[in-house]
Amino acid sequence: MEELADRNVAVDDDDDAPMLSSQALAALQEFIREQNESPADQSEVALVTEDWRLSQFWYDRETAETVANEVVALCSGTHSRVACIACPTLYAYLKRIDPSVSVQLLEYDKRFEQYGSDFTFYDYNQPEELPTEMKHAYQVIVADPPYLSGECLEKVAQTISFLSQPNAYLLLLTGEVQKDRAAELLGLHPCIFQPKHASKLGNEFRLFTNYDPGMRLGGWEQEK
Repeated sequence: MEELADRNVAVDDDDDAPMLSSQALAALQEFIREQNESPADQSEVALVTEDWRLSQFWYDRETAETVANEVVALCSGTHSRVACIACPTLYAYLKRIDPSVSVQLLEYDKRFEQYGSDFTFYDYNQPEELPTEMKHAYQVIVADPPYLSGECLEKVAQTISFLSQPNAYLLLLTGEVQKDRAAELLGLHPCIFQPKHASKLGNEFRLFTNYDPGMRLGGWEQEK
């Protein structure tokens, strides 16, 4: 605001006290109002800094809220347990939107130990080295493999199989290049809604599900 004041100060000849012009005062009041009342500011969720060495890229707010609301809809009226594999952004937004949802975050980055018992250390290279009580315990599973390699997706698919209850809802966020592999390994179909990241990654990402979301998420993309 210093530059604004320098350009828009009028001086009263009587006492030489600087006063903001009416235009500058209106601009200042608008700035303060936006800072205090902006819905975007109120709806942001604080996250730790991305660590690119761990291939961490957080979703933008629209993506996080859209996927979180979809998970909440899937859990509606049930006591479903949710597993978030390598997607801490989603965990944070889920807990903000509905704190009552039972969510477990599986993550390699131990900074997320701040989530207490909701955190489980996870290394995709050891896909089934998880607590035995987690086996076949989850009705909704969302996964965001850290790398776009076939090997990484194959190992994450093993983890999904370990965690899944029969007829579990599966959501996978990964690159378009994994479309065929996602169908082969997990029977997933791409949705019209396309996830985006705050860092504006160059790769095109997709959201895949093993169930038809109907009108949500734009529905399944029709085969051409």
